[in-house]
Amino acid sequence: MIERLVRAIAPEPDQQLLEIGPGEGVLTRPLLAAGARVTAVELDRDLASTLADRLGRPAGLEVIQSDILDVDLSAVAPDGPVRVVGNLPYNVSTPILFHLFGQLAQVADLHFMLQKEVVDRLVADPGGREYGRLSVMAGFFCRMDWLFDVPPEAFRPPPKVTSAVIRLKPRAHGECERRLLPALEQVVRQAFGQRRKTLRNSLRVLMDEAAIAAAGVDPGLRPERLSLDQFLRLAEALRP
Repeated sequence: MIERLVRAIAPEPDQQLLEIGPGEGVLTRPLLAAGARVTAVELDRDLASTLADRLGRPAGLEVIQSDILDVDLSAVAPDGPVRVVGNLPYNVSTPILFHLFGQLAQVADLHFMLQKEVVDRLVADPGGREYGRLSVMAGFFCRMDWLFDVPPEAFRPPPKVTSAVIRLKPRAHGECERRLLPALEQVVRQAFGQRRKTLRNSLRVLMDEAAIAAAGVDPGLRPERLSLDQFLRLAEALRP
């Protein structure tokens, strides 16, 4: 599975990679062997302090003992976009994703191993129960490709869930789309905060039924039925 993940990442000599949560360096080692330069961000103090020695102190490795949620990518990779990889902790994967979405100007691409349930939510289409705020916002920020599943027995010790590997490539946004982002985030958060309600009820604090209809969206729909394009129309209607 590690070999398959490395083939999917396809690191090249002298590329700058940021690895989140390297642990004992199982993925770090083959990335370095491919000639890539790896900045490894590890929260655990003991693992961070021993990683370089464990891997033979390679010249291309930098270890940062920190929570990735506190890391500014422009400081890690000041010379240009960085490729981000990692096996994200399942309990904080969504906050990490949103943290990185806010810094995509510094990112070339992202390859993550996540709980399959999270990957299902990321790539979900409108209408399914997995479709939600994460699906909409990830779709705004990135193009996404599910790559392959990883069974529990690939881990030591095996977890009780199946994992999956996904590739995310940042979208190029124009000035108009960037200006819409705050309103889009507000509409999506409000709508899915009460996802069992229709838009006329869940969005009442932001816009009335007439404004929703004027944006070309049926006020009687629930949020899981709306496409990204429809949410963008609502954001446009909300933006001053």
